[in-house]
Amino acid sequence: MNPYITGDVVSHWSVFSFRPPSVQVVPSIDTQTTIATVAAPVGAVRASVDEKVLSEKVVSRSDAGDDVTYDDEGHEIWQGLVLPTEEEKSTLRRVAGKMPSTTYWLCAVEFAERASYYGCNQVYKNFIRAPLPTGPNGPGTGAVYPGSDFTAGALGKGSAVASAVTESFKFLAYALPVFFGWLADTKYGRFRMICQGVAICGIAHVIMIISALPVVLQSGNAFGPFAFSLYLLAIGAAQFKPNISPTLIDQSPHKKAHVITDKNGEKVIVDPEESINSVMLWFYLLINVGAVFGIPTTYLAKLVGYWAAYLIPTILYLMLPPLLWYLNPRLIKQPPGGSDLGNVFKVLGDIFAHGGLKKIGRAGFWDLGKPSVRRAAGSTKEYEYNDQFVHDVKRTFQACAIFLFAPIWQVNDYGLGAAANALTAALDTKGLPNDLFDNLNSVSIVVLVPIMNHIVYPFLRKKGIKWGSISRITFGFALGTLGSIGYGLLQYYVYKTSPCGYNASTCTEIVAAGEPALSPIPYGLYAIPVIVGAISEVFVNVSLYGIAYAMAPKNMKGLVASLNLFNSAIAAILGLAAAPAIKDPNLVWVFFGPTIAGGVLTVIFWFLFHELDNEEFVLNTDMSDMKRDLDVSDEETASARQTEKHVLTGEKKA
Repeated sequence: MNPYITGDVVSHWSVFSFRPPSVQVVPSIDTQTTIATVAAPVGAVRASVDEKVLSEKVVSRSDAGDDVTYDDEGHEIWQGLVLPTEEEKSTLRRVAGKMPSTTYWLCAVEFAERASYYGCNQVYKNFIRAPLPTGPNGPGTGAVYPGSDFTAGALGKGSAVASAVTESFKFLAYALPVFFGWLADTKYGRFRMICQGVAICGIAHVIMIISALPVVLQSGNAFGPFAFSLYLLAIGAAQFKPNISPTLIDQSPHKKAHVITDKNGEKVIVDPEESINSVMLWFYLLINVGAVFGIPTTYLAKLVGYWAAYLIPTILYLMLPPLLWYLNPRLIKQPPGGSDLGNVFKVLGDIFAHGGLKKIGRAGFWDLGKPSVRRAAGSTKEYEYNDQFVHDVKRTFQACAIFLFAPIWQVNDYGLGAAANALTAALDTKGLPNDLFDNLNSVSIVVLVPIMNHIVYPFLRKKGIKWGSISRITFGFALGTLGSIGYGLLQYYVYKTSPCGYNASTCTEIVAAGEPALSPIPYGLYAIPVIVGAISEVFVNVSLYGIAYAMAPKNMKGLVASLNLFNSAIAAILGLAAAPAIKDPNLVWVFFGPTIAGGVLTVIFWFLFHELDNEEFVLNTDMSDMKRDLDVSDEETASARQTEKHVLTGEKKA
């Protein structure tokens, strides 16, 4: 039975408390577990309930046997939220609800981690690919002297090895989250995994600085410690990344679309999809503000050396421990509840045991796994889940199917492996680092996100235009394909104009000293596909964050978020598989091959999933999950610890 609240509802509570000053509760309900009408801190959160609408209630019984509460206007009341009627869904304006301040502090955590990650990541390919400039070309730190045609470099392993190492790093950083996301769901919880990842990454950054010291580079022994630090960084990032975005969305009080009356007296719908999209845009903005630190590290590598390029991100990384310490008692933390993965397999087992193989892709496939259907068919089996869980499993598989379309888009966004890096190595950059314009990706996102958040999306909502997640992702896929066409065309003309023809990327190592070695194609043209790809990310990645959370069962959110990240691992596998081919004279088709695939998949994606935009977006957690350490009394904490002690003692005896 779902609890509900009666009596007066205040518009705002204290910024420092989730508990309302006065709430009258149905007598049979334990007041310690009362679900608040609005989840705080409310200094920044819209009131979620209209007092007038809540004045009278009627209780009826649903088909599932739960009490359903209605007001005198026919609105269903769900845990204190006034749900819109079907008519209101089609007529009322939708708005994004305000979010607690902790969501923005978590964005700052993501900024510090990504600034350190991308600040280093931006210079890896040149560090590995290009030889150490010495003698007349550089001081032996990885930097180059002014006027030299050499790029900053250190290890001199070539494009194939650079692709293999960086793509294997990327693969680990985005494949291991599947394990760590599952571990957070089942045993340790998300916040603990975040903290462990931060500690491991800190150690990795220190070792990476050591590997880039001039004395180590000049000794020829830098590759070992560098590779160790790189893969250690991947392990730490894999613990951090799948848990930070679900933790942020956990803070949202907007679980379902609900009706409020705004300060202007207009009745509007607070839309959880728009609310999540709004805060995740800021989340993605700060990821890319962090990634902009690739600009100073690129210059530091070229002008000073790689030790300095790796030092700056490490200094930024020191923001993380105090930020996490501050947030620890203030966050809503979903405790590990044991993964629902086992129940997923039980659902699938029931489906395929009762004719599901013949119904794959057809209506009624998932109904075969619903406990109500199985009981109606005569089953006496005890089920640990209900029909809603089966529905959540269905949505999870839909989300995973959506994720499968992202890897080719990612390849088109950044180029396959080190192909884009090889392209720019053949251009006359007029003294600029050849990987400098890669940072326009992040700069473009930083510029675009406020425009989307404050102008475009509010305008669409005001006009009643719903631009759902699937539509936004499709638009992003199309932009990614267009950007990739730009890479291919640019590479084609570089080959046509390079003094070395189809050996353009290694021309500086072929021609005699002082001879022209670069294509006259303006380096600025490379910015066009980079910016187009960046714009596509605002529509694709931000939408995928919300889908990964909303379409996952409660105890699988870390795992499903990691499956979204696994897109990057698949893209890295493609880069690894193609690494031997990512060299002259193949680079034109290294770009155009994925471009063609991306265009075809964009069309298929739209036809498969566009109807999902018509479904109501719901976060399948409820107000009982909105509890922070600050909201727990000392007595409750002691009681919980005593209970945990008894459980552990019982486990040892067993």
